Amino acid sequence: MKTLEQIAAELQGYDPQALPAHLVNAFLAKLVPLPKEVEVLPILQAQGRVLAHDVVSPVDVPPHDNSAMDGYAFDGRALISGEALRLEVVGAALAGQAYKGDIAPGQCIRITTGAVLPAMLNTVVPQEMVQLDDPHITIPKDALGSGDNRRARGEDLQRGKVALAAGSVLGPASLGLLASLGLPTVQVWRRLRVAYFSTGDEILSLGDAPREGAVFDSNRYTVWGMLQRMGIECIDLGVVKDDPAQLEAAFRSAVMQADAIITSGGVSVGEADHTKAMMRKIAQSDTPGEGGVVFWRIAMRPGRPMAVGRLGQVPLFGLPGNPVAVMVTFLAFVRPALWRMMGADANDPAVVPPLLKARSSQPIRKKPGRTEYQRAIVSTDDQGHLCVQTTGDQGSGVLSSMVKANGLLVLHHDQGTVAAGDMVAVMVFSGVM
Repeated sequence: MKTLEQIAAELQGYDPQALPAHLVNAFLAKLVPLPKEVEVLPILQAQGRVLAHDVVSPVDVPPHDNSAMDGYAFDGRALISGEALRLEVVGAALAGQAYKGDIAPGQCIRITTGAVLPAMLNTVVPQEMVQLDDPHITIPKDALGSGDNRRARGEDLQRGKVALAAGSVLGPASLGLLASLGLPTVQVWRRLRVAYFSTGDEILSLGDAPREGAVFDSNRYTVWGMLQRMGIECIDLGVVKDDPAQLEAAFRSAVMQADAIITSGGVSVGEADHTKAMMRKIAQSDTPGEGGVVFWRIAMRPGRPMAVGRLGQVPLFGLPGNPVAVMVTFLAFVRPALWRMMGADANDPAVVPPLLKARSSQPIRKKPGRTEYQRAIVSTDDQGHLCVQTTGDQGSGVLSSMVKANGLLVLHHDQGTVAAGDMVAVMVFSGVM
């Protein structure tokens, strides 16, 4: 993890009030610490956790040659091109019950899916392909080749080889793979603890009496939901008023409890926006040179006002106050940074969803010089190709547009106006939020 001075030096030449969005994640990767504490969990409790060390397979998977389907096992060397093959059925091998007898040339055995293939046999013909004349079968000419429908020992995983790499986010398939190796537990990095709160005199908590000019807080609930999807331990510090003393107390409480801090509101240029100033004050008074603001504006829409820095060694993400901007900045920047703090491999698809290409169903006005994330509906056209259209009003306070959307249409920094029919990048929400 680099110091803020080192990161600031690398930012020379960029306007800290308009850092290009495509560079933000690169700087965040240098800002956040990597995990250090390992937990050993039963695999049924490891869903969504990040693997701390490589898992080396203690066995071959499968542990023996076996049949890929129900049918008849025989020696594939008996196949002759252009000729049918007649075989005598002399026994059966069932899953979990290996065949123990001898098999002579011209003979075969009945076999079920997963059953062990006897050493002298290497091919399985599906039962529906043969003509049965008990106790014989006939395989039509050129119906299959030698070695077909055999699962070879170790073809999935080989003993002594890495089965799962450190940094993998464990999903259902990973849990099944661990179980297939006979491993009841797994070493993972501990859960991340993230404290978050909303700021502003105009923000009401649920249960407060409505008053003129005030709005109910939605940001803490969307942040909680997105953190929960990542398996993070959430520390909700509520709503903090636009008061320097209260804000300082909230920051100090968060630093004592959490690995990272997320705030919403209080990072623009208004007189009551104290977040940036308080970050600097706490950093300078407590740990000189070890904290402060790295950048506070991003050339993007929505979400331009975003303060990023550290309090001591604890990363702080000061998100905008508008609900959509909170969600977009979290998905684009905070989520990948938190996954890094949890030890996840940056190339794991769970960390950064791939940007897909889709055809725009409409013209979209755009000026070069900023990245735009527009709420969108991604679908397929009559030919099965991806297409995308916006949800309509793209105001950063229109939270209902995020409910309607199933993805974000991403218009890159140097990109200009899009014509109907142009190909654009989309980030699909599935698996993300």
